Amino acid sequence: MIYPQSNLCAVVLTYNEEKHIRRCLVRALDFCRDIYVVDSYSTDRTPEICRQFSRVHLVQHDWPGTQAQQFNWALEHLSLKTDWILRLDADEYLLPGEGERLLRLLRAQPSDVTGLMMLRLRYFLGKHIRYGGTDRIPLLRVFRRGSASCEPRAMDEHIVLTHGRALLSDILFADNNLESLDFWLCKHMNYAHREAAVSPRNDIPPDKLHSCLRRTRMNKELYARLPLFWRAAGLFFYRYIIRLGFLDGREGFLWHFLQGWWYRCLTDQFLREQSEQP
Repeated sequence: MIYPQSNLCAVVLTYNEEKHIRRCLVRALDFCRDIYVVDSYSTDRTPEICRQFSRVHLVQHDWPGTQAQQFNWALEHLSLKTDWILRLDADEYLLPGEGERLLRLLRAQPSDVTGLMMLRLRYFLGKHIRYGGTDRIPLLRVFRRGSASCEPRAMDEHIVLTHGRALLSDILFADNNLESLDFWLCKHMNYAHREAAVSPRNDIPPDKLHSCLRRTRMNKELYARLPLFWRAAGLFFYRYIIRLGFLDGREGFLWHFLQGWWYRCLTDQFLREQSEQP
């Protein structure tokens, strides 16, 4: 256990996450001083599991409508005592040994470094999806208390620093959802509706975004200018052929076809329906 020397806590948002929450908590408690779980009145065993850990603080709060609103509520209302805060989803966790590396890295940072980006490893149907360009995506997930908030977007929201600068690290964390493919399909049907309603333009001035997110948003704006449906086919071809997504076998094909083509076609159809409304 390395948590006694930790100046880091974690905030996790949950709703019916009994399949994931124990794994998330057990791994994070090894290096976090405390974990704050903001639950939206789950109807499964999520609250019961959280109460089994003495350093996990469970708070119930009605779902305000978006992840960004819920996370910002947590930052404003919870009594977070550590200098550094880690944002984790319930189906995410740091790889073995990465928590200790993270704490060493945080202790070495000067005061002007207020955020830390980690690299997300993508898992789908239990397999690490290494190829296709969607693995090891840098995300700002660690920040100094009082130095960041979640941008107010209904979809594709990110943490944005209010001051200071972000450091790009090689700390690895996994996004490894254990739900069925049916669950994934239903969730992405909802995501497609939400993405169709969100402008691809930046809501935050570019100089407030770290370079990795700024580049991602620029690519999204470029993608938005391409013809509907054809752009989804092009994205699948780019990921699966040019970026060698086929090397991940059956799971790789399903991931790039469903997330890179099917999901994008759904979004385009919903966009077309919106444009045809009187």
